[in-house]
Parts: sequence; structure tokens; C-alpha cells
Amino acid sequence: MKLRNLLLCGLLLAPWIAGSSPAEDKVLKMSTTTSTQASGLLDILLPALEKDTGITVKVIAKGTGAAIRDGIDGNVDAIFVHDRKREDAFVADGYGTRRYAVMHNDFIIVGPAEDKARIKAVNDGATAMRKIAEAKASFISRGDDSGTHAREQALWKDSGLALETAISTMEKKGKTTEIKSVFPAGSKNWYFSVGQGMGKTLTIADEKQAYTLADRGTYIKYKYGREVPVNLEILSEGGANLANPYGFIPVNPKKHPHVKADLAEQMAQWLVSAKGQQMIADYKLHGKQLFFPDAK
Repeated sequence: MKLRNLLLCGLLLAPWIAGSSPAEDKVLKMSTTTSTQASGLLDILLPALEKDTGITVKVIAKGTGAAIRDGIDGNVDAIFVHDRKREDAFVADGYGTRRYAVMHNDFIIVGPAEDKARIKAVNDGATAMRKIAEAKASFISRGDDSGTHAREQALWKDSGLALETAISTMEKKGKTTEIKSVFPAGSKNWYFSVGQGMGKTLTIADEKQAYTLADRGTYIKYKYGREVPVNLEILSEGGANLANPYGFIPVNPKKHPHVKADLAEQMAQWLVSAKGQQMIADYKLHGKQLFFPDAK
């Protein structure tokens, strides 16, 4: 009787097990920068991707540095980030199969309308940052090893200012990460590193009426897409050193055999397809385009 009951249970469970396996197999884990999520872009792209391919994406949004470390450790199947230097190194070191150029927007320096540092219409990011330092105007840094944080440090290095280097730690979900930062020397009274994503950094800058470096997509979302918008203005934009390209990279199965390389490649091809690129181009907030397609 017990054997018969066990066999009966097995027969009843078999269709459920068989039916659940394909769905589970089509779940892809992706680490991405907070800007792709905070801007609302993924809310548009991912449902369309699932409809066309059956792929469900589990999004892990964090700074670009942390997202790349997820790929290096094999914790995800793909990364979607914006730090070209580290992206190229990720592929060159064998952790990624290939970088797919998906889209770009740009970095902007935002701040209060009174513009104490007088950077309005200064389109060179390094020059604008130097003027902020010379004015000792309050500046909020993400300080989170993100792509935006990396670009901020590059601008400080190009500014010609004397710089300091500091090592800080960030703890998340029981994991401690060391973050190396460079910033203007003697800036403790006006330079504040908050260790937060782009949205929270914009909110803090707004509260303190301070300057910060932001990606345009998240700024537009927080300026025009919220009931209580941030009261910050775009003051410096347009220079070559403020360009902000995004790349999608499948994690290399030669490094981590368990990753779902086929799903990651399928997602990459969808993102750079005519449909994926058009959806990126069409995504607007209050009539403003947030991202521009890059696939050839």
C-alpha cells in the first residue's frame, strides 16, 4: 500500500516538475548599474524581452564596480554597466565573452541655480570640477565604486588639482568591499562621500543644495518623473569627458561553467536588435530622451 501511494504521488508530481523546469531554466541573473533601473528603462525593456524570448531577468542593481565583481565571481550570468575601461578589462581577462555596445547617454554636473562655482555652460567636466573645488562649494560624491564614481575620479585627476587618496569600506549583505577614492586635497569641509546609488545621491545633493555628478537618465527621472522633483539644475554638460556609454557583457562559461551563457547571448542579441534599439530610442520621460542606441 505504501509503495502504491508513493508511485501515485510520483505520477501526480511528475507533470508539475516537468512543467516548472523550462521556466526555471529561462531565468537569467543580471547585475547592472543603478541608473538603468532608477531611470525606468528596464521596466520597459524586460517585459518585452520576456514576451519575445521567454527569458525572465532577475535584476541585481548596484554600482558598476560591484556589478563587475559579481561577474568576476560568477554570481550572475551577465552584466550591464557603464565604465568602459573596466568593461574592456573584464573581457580581456577572460571573465566576459564580448562587450555589446548597447546605448549611451551622458554625465552632467548638476547643482543649485545660484551656481556658486560659476560652472554654467562650462562643457569640460574637469574644468567644471576644478571651479567647484576652487569655490569650495559643497559637492556630493556617490563614493560607491560605481561607473559614475569612477568618472568623477577621472575628472578630478584631469582637473590639475592636488588630490588625496582614501580607502573606505562598504558593507552590504554581510560582504565588505574596499573602495579606493581620489578627491581634492583639503576638501573635508565641502566634499562629502555618501556611498549611495544615483537616486539617493541626487536627493542628498538636493537637500544640501550641493553639486553632484549624475547620469542624465536618472536626473531626468528625478527631476521630471516624481511628484516631488529635485530642485537641481543642469550646469555643465556636453564635453567629451562627460560621455557615458553602456555595455552588456555575458559572463564567460570558460571561467564559470554554471552560467547560462546561451540566455545571456540571446539577451545580448535582443538588446542590439532593431527592436531592442528602437525601444531604447523611444523611451522618453516628459518628452525627453534618456538613452541613445549604439548598436551598429
